[in-house]
Amino acid sequence: MRQDAATRARLLEVAERLFAERGFKKVTVREICRAARANVASVNYYFGDKLGLYREVLQGAIDGMRTTNDAMREAGRGLPPEQRLRRAIEVVVTRILSAHTGPIHQLIQREVADPTPALDALVEQGIRPRIDYFASVVSSLAGVPTSDPRVLRCVASIQTQLTAYFPHPITARLGFSLSPMTPAAIKATADHIADFSIGGVLAIGARSPQAKRARARAV
Repeated sequence: MRQDAATRARLLEVAERLFAERGFKKVTVREICRAARANVASVNYYFGDKLGLYREVLQGAIDGMRTTNDAMREAGRGLPPEQRLRRAIEVVVTRILSAHTGPIHQLIQREVADPTPALDALVEQGIRPRIDYFASVVSSLAGVPTSDPRVLRCVASIQTQLTAYFPHPITARLGFSLSPMTPAAIKATADHIADFSIGGVLAIGARSPQAKRARARAV
């Protein structure tokens, strides 16, 4: 049993690295097993097939996103909308930039760029809950319903700012990567995204019909 667990763990570790480097389609079961010092039948034995192994590797990344989502919600519990948005952004930015997750970010980027049947799990378990939370906070902050199309546009703007700082060769070449990656630099980045986002959401909310009617009644 101990040997089985060790073999399974090696397969997952090697598969994560290879899938992150080259993507699902360009990695073979034989390569994975050779690098993991495992019998070529091991992938089928432990995971059913290559896709089953990939799903389990990607699930590790999804679980990390779910943990971040839980922390984001907890950080803002009971706070007003502006502070909830600020705390959420701080949690996400801090975890993206300070967590030493190895190839996890690269693995997610590979999946987004060249989707597999596992994409639905990534979206529904990892990405959509985060987007839904941001939408609820933006809705409250702007004073408009979540069905208002401006809410999703605001969320897209926030999400784009967050992804701009993902560790990636392009972001590094464009100067978005933080160097040195200090806690102070990470906090400054999170504060900037929060300030910019809150200012934008409040400005959009001030132009809403609801806000205009409220101002008219106050005159």
